Amino acid sequence: YGTLCLSDEKTPYGVPLNFAWWEEGIVFHGAKEGKKVELMAHNPKAYFSVVKPYAFIPSYFSHTTSACPATQFFASVSLEGEVSALENSAEKAKGLNALMQKLQPEGHYETISETNPIYTKMLEATAVFYLKAKQTSFKLKMGQNLNKERKIGLIEELEKRGSALDIETVRLIRLYM
Repeated sequence: YGTLCLSDEKTPYGVPLNFAWWEEGIVFHGAKEGKKVELMAHNPKAYFSVVKPYAFIPSYFSHTTSACPATQFFASVSLEGEVSALENSAEKAKGLNALMQKLQPEGHYETISETNPIYTKMLEATAVFYLKAKQTSFKLKMGQNLNKERKIGLIEELEKRGSALDIETVRLIRLYM
């Protein structure tokens, strides 16, 4: 999931939601009314952020009693753009299929189509939104700023702890050594 950030004149509003990358932006669905819809209608400018957490690095991995070295490694993608509602049933179906391909890549469902009677009412009742990415940024925090000796020490500690996330983090630290 990611967090969609919207705003009226006074207050920012963030809402977590499922999404899929589609047509150089993201697509998501929801109700046709509510605070999110009202804000998008008033101000279509939006910011979207998704973060993948990697290993938590406790301060004692630095062999110190100071709390300062504690951190979390992560990768994030953020995009800015304008949100629009997809009005055409065929476009809505394409966007929803992108979501399904992400959420259920193994299939086992009928492809969403405006001509398939099992989806006709759902396509009418569901709002599908598209955030066209005008600006995209990526951030990776994987200890790139640390010297080689410090990275080797972190790798040893993460391998000792040994969770699946630790092992994936070690792979990425090594990739950027």
